[in-house]
This record gives sequence, C-alpha cells and structure tokens, in this order.
Amino acid sequence: MNKDDTRIIFATGNSGKMREIRMIMADLGLEICSMKEAGIELEIVENGTSFEENAMIKAAAIAREVKRRGGHAVVLADDSGLEVDYLNKEPGIYSARYMGEDTSYTVKNANIISRLAGVPDEKRTARFVCVIAAVFTDGASYSRRAVIEGRIGYEEKGENGFGYDPIFYLPEYGCSSAELSSEEKNRISHRGKALEAMKEVIREEMGL
Repeated sequence: MNKDDTRIIFATGNSGKMREIRMIMADLGLEICSMKEAGIELEIVENGTSFEENAMIKAAAIAREVKRRGGHAVVLADDSGLEVDYLNKEPGIYSARYMGEDTSYTVKNANIISRLAGVPDEKRTARFVCVIAAVFTDGASYSRRAVIEGRIGYEEKGENGFGYDPIFYLPEYGCSSAELSSEEKNRISHRGKALEAMKEVIREEMGL
C-alpha cells in the first residue's frame, strides 16, 4: 500500500450515487471524489459478461489513467443493476443502458411495470445486485458483491432514491426503496452492504 493513497476516486458521474457513497464511507476519513472531480474523463467500454467483470473494467481503466498521470489513489467502481426474475433477470448488467442510456428512468420503470401487467406478487420477485471493485496503486485488486431481495411494485412510489428505486418494493418494510430514509436505505441496500464490505478491505490494505 502506497503511503500516498489517501484519496478514493470513484468511477461514476452519478450525483445520487456519490451522495450515498460519501455517507457510507465517511468514517474512513479519506477524501472521496468522483471521476469528474478528479478531472478524469474516459470513455470506458463495459463489455464484461457479469457485474464483477464490468466493475473491474471500470476500476482498472481509471487506475491506469491515475498512474499515467503520476498520481496515487484507491480507485473504486461499482456495477449494479436490477434483476427481474419474470423477465429472465432483465435488465441485469444492462440496467443503466436498458432502452438506451438517455432514456429516463420514469420511462424505463413504466416499461418494466407494463411488462409485468397481470403478474401476481409471488412472481414479481426481483433483486438489486451491486459489485464494488477496487484497484490500489500497488496493483492489488478486489471485488465484493451484495444483493437485496424484493419485488416489482405496481407504480412508482417515493422520492428518496434514483433509478429503479421507486418500483423496487420491499415487503418487510411495506414500501419502495425510494420511500426509505437515506440512513435506512444505506444500511440495507445492495450498494450499502457492498461498500461496507469493501471498507473492510480498504482498512486492511491501508492499515486504518
């Protein structure tokens, strides 16, 4: 572990995701910035066949760019998505690109709901999957996976979320993921659990 690795660069430009990441990882005491904040703009082709492969492709690409610039940082990337069992686990690894990257999630969510029209609760099972990949300056790399199980609701509900959160219903909480408080969502979400697992890796690698 390089002593200069006191910064985390997260390979995302999603502001909602960065808010969650900063809240969850604040106790590490490290600077956490997005690609944009680090001044890095790269077109990364996510051509992996799994969440793990795509997360590592992103983390490795940013890490190479940081190294090329002579910098030091722990680079993290996530690949996450929604798997709907009735739709053969669509949209899966294509969640962000489902129906086109520029298509709003309101349209994407409406499409999924319409495709499940008439499908009963017990067959509306779904899960959010998140894999966090990390690449350290010394080349060490790790990934951690977490999931949260739920089902697809019948309409969008809630404002405290983004992406597919408003249609992801959590039976044990009686609400959608977008209706949870930020603290509760971070505690139980796929991304929250994967980041907590990765925090342990970072602590061990950096001796925190």
